[in-house]
Order: sequence, then structure tokens, then C-alpha cells
Amino acid sequence: MIRPLGRLLLLVLVGLSPGSPEHAPGEATAPGASSEELQQTPLFTAGQEGYHTFRIPSLLVTPRGTWLAFCEGRKHGPGDSGDIDLVYKRSTDGGKTWSRLQVLWDDGPNTCGNPCPVVDRQSGTLWLLMTHNLGSDTETAIVTGKSRGTRTVWITSSSDEGQTWSRPREITAAVKKPEWSWYATGPGIGIQLRTGRLLIPCDHKADGGKTRRSHVIYSDDGGKTWHIGGIVGPDCNECQAAELSDGSILLNIRTYRPHHFRRLTARSTDGGKTFSEPVEDPTLVDPVCQGSMLAIPGRRGELLFANPASTRREHLTVRWSTDDGRTWSHSRRLHQGPAAYSCLAVASEDTYACLYEAGRKHPYESLILARFSRSWLTSP
Repeated sequence: MIRPLGRLLLLVLVGLSPGSPEHAPGEATAPGASSEELQQTPLFTAGQEGYHTFRIPSLLVTPRGTWLAFCEGRKHGPGDSGDIDLVYKRSTDGGKTWSRLQVLWDDGPNTCGNPCPVVDRQSGTLWLLMTHNLGSDTETAIVTGKSRGTRTVWITSSSDEGQTWSRPREITAAVKKPEWSWYATGPGIGIQLRTGRLLIPCDHKADGGKTRRSHVIYSDDGGKTWHIGGIVGPDCNECQAAELSDGSILLNIRTYRPHHFRRLTARSTDGGKTFSEPVEDPTLVDPVCQGSMLAIPGRRGELLFANPASTRREHLTVRWSTDDGRTWSHSRRLHQGPAAYSCLAVASEDTYACLYEAGRKHPYESLILARFSRSWLTSP
């Protein structure tokens, strides 16, 4: 097993973390909300803990109550290529205190990222899907065939609630078609269906970047082997999946359709092996950005969704649906200013969390952890 780097040092999640700027780029509470209803704090801050920028958040709360916050630690700049490590923090007290930053995967000057975890309820194993490329290869070079290498897909696992992780194992041959160039796992989280199938949302590019599609990969043997599932496109990109009350799967998708600025959705009735043609959700305004979605366990038909609800990367907003995403009856804003990627989690029966990118001048100043109550989310 690979033991994460660094000794454990708890940081109190009250006010600002040690070393955080005096004025954090997130509100402690929203107008009209008590501190019990909404709490926000920077969990990763640009320029701290050895990294220039932190991006691509993923937040997982395990069935045993461990909180894991993953992201990319970008060493020397904010860009999507170069020396990028996959890092994380861990909490065992409901997100109140956190470990210091731990490095899960560091391949020298190369790019390790796009975290997308999922829990196998049967075994308790945590699986983390990731991607890798040479740090010198940009996405443009990979897509146009001018790169030295290509984008590859990897997996690691933990059987002790994220304290240690197995050595990353490559699964590219099983989940990436030869004609695909760019590839991304998640980002965000995967899900486990009622059947036990593990399902990870992904996306890829082909034809010199002209083809953009979403797809899923799945495992029916508890994460040992993985297969390509349904493919959705064109003009589809990063996506998230949720199992609906009737057992079908809803895919919520970032799109590059020009001048539309709306999320796309597609549905599967065969466990993710195929999906319907994507359609626009007229409510979900989007600036061509990643978004987060999950089904609330034990509450039939209830979904959460988060994204920058604007035609620009700003106004990080959480929405709530009681009818499997057909309509969104409530929405509350977590951050007024610049914001981008996010990841939702269910903390308890009536408490939720969102780890999201936000700042005052640009969206990539911090990854902020928001904890909010059901009453805050559904209040007028």
C-alpha cells in the first residue's frame, strides 16, 4: 500500500484555516441564514501548502462517515497541464476538522488528476478513478495528435477509509477506444446502482477535437474490471450521473452547443449501457462549465444540483428537485462572485455539503467547503 505523504495535523474548520488569508473569498453565512444553516470555509487556498493553484474538486462522504476532499494540486501555475499532483484531505468528525494536505499521486513533472471516487457498499472499498498525461503535453497537443504521449486512465483503491491507497493501476485499454484522444474521468463523483454496478461519468474527444462526447464506464465485479458504457453526443463534455426513483439513470452534461447556455440531460433505462439523445434543461443556465448532481439517499425523487448559474463563471448555486430532475423547485446561491467547478455530498439526513471553486477576482482562488441544512436550501 502507498501511504500518503505528510504527518497528520488537524485543522479546525471554524473561521479560517491556519495560513488562510484574513478575508476568505466566501461568506460565512448567506443573508438571512444562521451559522447553523450555512457554514463556509476555504479548504484549499491558492499559493499555500506548496501549490500555486488547486482545482477540480471532488467530495465524498463514505457510509462510515469519513469525509474525503480530493483535487488537483497544480505546482507552478493555474493551467491544465504541467506538474500536477492528485491531493486530498480527510476528516473523521463530520467535516469539522481536517488532516493536512496529503499527496495521493505525484508523478514528477507529469499531470495526475481528474479525481472521481465511488464507494462499493458491499465491500466498503473506496475506488478512485483518475487520468494521467505527460506534463509537457497540453490538451490541444493531445487532441491534434502532436503530443509525445496520450491521455491515460488509472485507478486506485482504499480499504481503510482513505488512510492508505493502493499503487495506481492503468486501465486505459479497457475503457478508452483507440480513436479517442482526450479523456476525462468525472470530475466529481461516481455512483453505485441498486444492482451493485459501479458507474463513473466520463468524457472524451476524437477527430482532432471535432467530436466531443460524454460516456460512462462501469464495473459489475466490485471495481476489479471496468467496461465502456453508453456514449452521448455530439457537443457533450463533463457530466454527472444519478440513479432516479424508477431505477433509470439521469446524466447531466456540460455542452458546447453555441449560444445555448443550458445544461443537457440524457437518460438510461439499461443500467448505463445506452443513453437517450441529449435534450436541454431550460432551467439550468450554464456558462459551459462542469456541474455537480446527486440523488439524496432515502428520499424518493429528490436530487441536488450545483453549478455557476449564469452565462459566466459566477454565482455558484445549489438547486433541489423532488421529481427526479424534471423541475427544480428551490435554489439558493452559495457564492455571489466568480465560481466554477463543484462537487456535492450528503453529510447526513438533513445536511449537505458542496466543495467548489470560487474567489473574489477569479474563480480559482480557493476551494471552499460549504455545509448547509435542508431548511436553508428549501426556504423561500
